Amino acid sequence: MREQTQNAFRALADPTRRDIVQLLASQDMTIAQLTEQFDMTRAAVKKHLTVLSDGGLITVEARGRERLNRLEPNGMGPVLDWFSYFDQFWDDRLNNLKEAIERKSK
Repeated sequence: MREQTQNAFRALADPTRRDIVQLLASQDMTIAQLTEQFDMTRAAVKKHLTVLSDGGLITVEARGRERLNRLEPNGMGPVLDWFSYFDQFWDDRLNNLKEAIERKSK
């Protein structure tokens, strides 16, 4: 699970890859369609897609000669789990602070 989380964060660390994820959230796209959206080569886009795939954030489906890139919604699971831990951590800390303030004000 740790490796999955690391790969997902690595994939999301780059702003271009985050932009690709946002584009794929609205529709599946080929490498050519994605390349049209950025000022970079097809090879550069392909490298970003490989990192996103390794991070479990996208899947690639072969359709004839084309490869269709699709957002993998479950790929965000490890990232959300990681944030969820800290969300609970801060909820607990803030509740403790609130209780301490309320005890002192009585």
